[in-house]
Amino acid sequence: MTEATPILPVEDDDEAVTGRSGIEIRNLYKIFGPEPERYIAAVKAGLTKTDLNRKHGHVLGLTDISLSIPPGRITVIMGLSGSGKSTLIRHINGLIAPTTGEVIHDGADVCRMTPAELRDFRRHKTAMVFQKFALLPHRTVLENTCYGLDIQGVPRRDSEPVARHWIVRVGLKGYEGSYPSQLSGGMQQRVGLARALANDADILLMDEAFSALDPLIRLDMQAILLELQSELHKTIVFITHDLDEALRLGDRIAILRDGRLEQVGTGQDIVLRPANDYIAAFVREVNRARVIRAATVARPVAAGEELPQFSVPGTEVLETVARHMTTAGVNHARVLGRQGQLRGTIAISDVLTAMVTPATAPAGPLAKG
Repeated sequence: MTEATPILPVEDDDEAVTGRSGIEIRNLYKIFGPEPERYIAAVKAGLTKTDLNRKHGHVLGLTDISLSIPPGRITVIMGLSGSGKSTLIRHINGLIAPTTGEVIHDGADVCRMTPAELRDFRRHKTAMVFQKFALLPHRTVLENTCYGLDIQGVPRRDSEPVARHWIVRVGLKGYEGSYPSQLSGGMQQRVGLARALANDADILLMDEAFSALDPLIRLDMQAILLELQSELHKTIVFITHDLDEALRLGDRIAILRDGRLEQVGTGQDIVLRPANDYIAAFVREVNRARVIRAATVARPVAAGEELPQFSVPGTEVLETVARHMTTAGVNHARVLGRQGQLRGTIAISDVLTAMVTPATAPAGPLAKG
């Protein structure tokens, strides 16, 4: 991007989600070992992960994680192996208890729930989709999809119509009587997704849900998830180590490194304004044309400027904008907001420059969004 092309705020694609609570993770620490409480003060005072392990035989899993997960959006938590992403997601439904910190949903701290409250929270407020599918081999597709409702005590006469609905929605109509061993990996993961959706939980936790799938099947599952989310507006926490997957799925992305948050923001925030050299290295090879939107590189309209006739939506990514402008044979276009309001103009040269200009990390302290 040139200096003449300012970065503008991009309006949200979706309507605001009301009537639901998000998740607030506050000052979360996790130390693994027989006496984690003994060392929490030292960790807060600066004891490193390496020294904690070498001197005291404990492992520092998460360090001071504070993260807002908005309702009705997909929040992607990504990082390399050992970064703490799976540990973090397991705190949300109480599978792991923190050494200290809070996980707040609907005014309640998941970390302080009684066993009965936690069971109710898991059965009715959350659903989980696992990397290894976690289907019961002796149950059919229909029976696996009903499983969460069975646990809730819902009679089969009520649960089966719900299960059949979601089996159709994930593209498995006709396979209701099949067993997991008769299905491909992608089909098995569709069953896992249908089972989670049948619970009608507000929170959907997906831990490397598509990582075991072949690339084309993985893209297909991502498309299915985005299509369903456009209608359902679940609060989804999606774990991945793949930046391309994170950028495709995430309304917000949180990047972890060694149990610490390095940066939180939209895909555009992270690609255009990496917080440090670590993030900059992550995004260096990203296809920016599939991430940056037209409104981001739009130029303000000058007084008396003649506006082009051709227009593009501000939320459209540059790859699509370039294709439309090239097909139409135009060099300039108006950029319009979701309600049709003028947000600026864009030139094909702006599009091409923004597509190829690499991002650089800022100097100074980390920006931790």
